[in-house]
Amino acid sequence: MGTTAFRDGGLPDSIPHPPRRLPLVGDVLGLSTKRPLQAALRTADQVGPIFERVVFGTRFVMVTDPDLVAELSDESRFAKHVSPAVAALRDIGGDGLFTAHNHEPNWAKAHDLLRPAFTQSAMRTYHATMAEVAGELTSHWDSRLGEPIDVSRDMTKLTLETIGRTGFSHSFDSFRRERPHPFVEAMVDALSYAQLSTLTSLPVIGRHLFPRATRRNEEALAHLAEVVDSVIRERRDGYEADPSAARPNDLLELMSKASRENDPHRLDERNIRNQVVTFLVAGHETTSGALSFALYYLARHPEFLSRARAEVDEVWGDDEPTFAQVPKLRYVRRVLDEALRLWPTAPAYAREAREDTVLAGRYPLRAGEWMMVLIPGLHRDSVWGENPDRFDPDNFLPERVRARPAHVYKPFGTGERACIGRQFAIHEAVLVLGTILRRYTLTPDPGYRLRISERLTLMPEGFTLELRRRS
Repeated sequence: MGTTAFRDGGLPDSIPHPPRRLPLVGDVLGLSTKRPLQAALRTADQVGPIFERVVFGTRFVMVTDPDLVAELSDESRFAKHVSPAVAALRDIGGDGLFTAHNHEPNWAKAHDLLRPAFTQSAMRTYHATMAEVAGELTSHWDSRLGEPIDVSRDMTKLTLETIGRTGFSHSFDSFRRERPHPFVEAMVDALSYAQLSTLTSLPVIGRHLFPRATRRNEEALAHLAEVVDSVIRERRDGYEADPSAARPNDLLELMSKASRENDPHRLDERNIRNQVVTFLVAGHETTSGALSFALYYLARHPEFLSRARAEVDEVWGDDEPTFAQVPKLRYVRRVLDEALRLWPTAPAYAREAREDTVLAGRYPLRAGEWMMVLIPGLHRDSVWGENPDRFDPDNFLPERVRARPAHVYKPFGTGERACIGRQFAIHEAVLVLGTILRRYTLTPDPGYRLRISERLTLMPEGFTLELRRRS
C-alpha cells in the first residue's frame, strides 16, 4: 500500500508492525493460516490499534481504533475495497453483490433490482417460511432430546434451508439428512481455500505447494455452480412449461422477471448465478454463526437466559408468533446484538480512499489505497466499558447506544456496500432464538471452552447442547 505516517512535528513515522520481520516472507511469525483473525487480534493487542503486516509481498494495514473507523466510514472520502480475502472469493461469487468491485456495473444494477426484496412489506412474506423451517428444527431436536446437539451444524442446516426457500423457493431437505448438504461441504472447502490463498499467495504457487487443496477447491467450485445452475434451471423450465402459472415472490423471480421483460436493471445469466451463490453462501453462513454464538452465551449465563425466556413467554404466550411480534422481543434482540459485538461473523471489511487524503491528520493515503477494519477489535475498544470482553446484553439498552459514538458497532459493514440482507438476518435470528427459548431448557457441556472456527466467517467449533422440553 505504501502508506507513510508522520508525527505532529512532521518527522516520518512508519505504521508499526509485529516484531522480527523476515526478509522475503515478511511478518509471518505469529501468523496463523487456520485462525488468521484471532492472530490479528492478538497482534492488535500487542502492537496497537493500527498496524501493518506484510505477507509474501502483500501489505495489510489493520485498524481497530474507533476514531479511525469513523473517518473510514465517511462515504464522501472512502468506499468499499475488495480486499485480498474478498478477491479470493470471486471464484465463488464473481461480480455478485459482496465480491463486486465498485466500478463493475452489475453491482449497482443488482442492488437496485433486489432492494425491494428487503423492504418491510417483502419481509412479511418471508415470515411464514422462516417459522416453518424453525418448526422443522424443533421437530428434529425433539427426536434427539437428551443427546448432545451439534449447534453450529444444525444452525447451518436451518439458515441454508431458510434462504433456499425464501430466496429461491428451493428446498435442500436439510433436516432429512444426517450429514450436511453437499452444498455446505463444498462451500466450506471453497471458503477455507480462499482464506488460505489470501495468506500464502496460493493462486500463484498453490498448484505446486498445495495440489490436493487446489484440486478440492476446483471440485467444490464446480459443485456450487452445479447446484445453483439446477436451481435456476428448475425455475426456467417451470416457466417454459406453463407461462401462465403463478410465480413465487422471491429473489430469483425478481432477477428472472427483469431478464424476461428486458428491464434496464436486468442481469445476464452469469451474474444471476453469481447473485444466487452470494445469497446462498452469505445468507446462511453468517446468520448460522450469529445464532450459534448467541446460544453459546445464553447457555453459559443462566441469568440472561432466564430473562430472555421470560420475555418470550410474556410477548408470545402459547400462540405462534406473528411477524409484528418478533421485533417486540427487545431483550432477545439485545442478546443477538451482543453476540455479534463479541464475535461478528463477518469479522472484517476494507475501505479505500476515493482520492488522495490524510487519515486522522497523520496517515496520507493515495487514491485507491486501503485499510482493513478488524471488527472484533473495534467492538472491544474501551468505549465498551472496563471489561469489553464480558458478555452483557444491556450494552444495547437505548440509552447506552445513544451515549456511544456512532461508528463503534459494525457487524454488517458500513456505507452503501453494507449487508443488504441485514433486516432479513435479524428477523430470522430473533424468531429462531425465541422459538428455541420457548420450547427447551439448554444444558451446556461444563467442560467446553469456546473455540472459534474461521473460514473467512466465524463459527463456534465443537459447541454442543443437551436439550429438554420445557414443562
